[in-house]
Amino acid sequence: MNKILIIAEHDGNEINSSTLKCVSCAKDIESANIDIVICAQDGANITKAASKIDHINSVILIDNEANENMIAAVIAPQIISMSDEYTHIFGPSTTFGKDLMPRIAALLNVNQISDIMEVINAYEFKRPIYAGNAIVSIKTSADKKIVGTIRTASFQDVQANNSAEIHNHEISIDLPTHTRFKSLQTGESDRPDLQTAKKVVSGGRALGSEANFEIIYQLADTMNAGAGASRAAVDAGYVPNEMQVGQTGKIIAPDLYLAIGISGAIQHLTGIKDAGTIVAINKDEEAPIFEIADIGLVGDLFDVIPELEAEIKNQN
Repeated sequence: MNKILIIAEHDGNEINSSTLKCVSCAKDIESANIDIVICAQDGANITKAASKIDHINSVILIDNEANENMIAAVIAPQIISMSDEYTHIFGPSTTFGKDLMPRIAALLNVNQISDIMEVINAYEFKRPIYAGNAIVSIKTSADKKIVGTIRTASFQDVQANNSAEIHNHEISIDLPTHTRFKSLQTGESDRPDLQTAKKVVSGGRALGSEANFEIIYQLADTMNAGAGASRAAVDAGYVPNEMQVGQTGKIIAPDLYLAIGISGAIQHLTGIKDAGTIVAINKDEEAPIFEIADIGLVGDLFDVIPELEAEIKNQN
């Protein structure tokens, strides 16, 4: 039997949907016995929600004050302390997982498998390389523990109709103190989270300024969509890094993706390749984004977007 431990991502109140996608991947492994571990302070509500996730056997709660701020350097040794019985340890390929999972792999002295997008069998997986232009199969030895991150854009959420057992795990090791939480700075927004939004509106360098990006925000709000950006727009200082979509940003898979003023560099396309419908608006008819777009419109975004927004409001 393959015993799999999934490290839950959460914000202290709710389970992130990336955890559901990790379970979706893990259930494809033959004879999978799946546990979820919650590292939290006062994590009773989160644990209760996690116990409802389908396909899992049990939820393990590590409840202590050291986990209040989910510091990867502190969480990793706690996971190691309970890892002996597991053949696989998975986390999401998100900012959280990319920070945590390499630490776990290093402490276990194994190579990490990154961005798993498909399960072939318990010891062989597919993952993208070369900005998604090629897919490779990675095979590992059955005598080593497997540590991997799951490409969340490649899997659907599992349902939550379960009633799994809940256990507490007491930590008896000294936790590191060299890394400490100082503060969290994030933009306040009522828009849907970029990585889980069903609709996303993204802008590129063609917007020209931070002030001009307001047109993207307004359209996103009209559509009840998440707001994203290309790396060029982030590097130009128009928007914060947390909005970046692409290979070095967030990998997303919304039902609808609007790329506005984005040329379509291969690194950006990597981040949206799993989107349901891609709509591109660009005044350059030779822009690479049109090669992968389902719907393309050649035009000046400053003329097109107000008309599009007005039409959406009329339809509503």
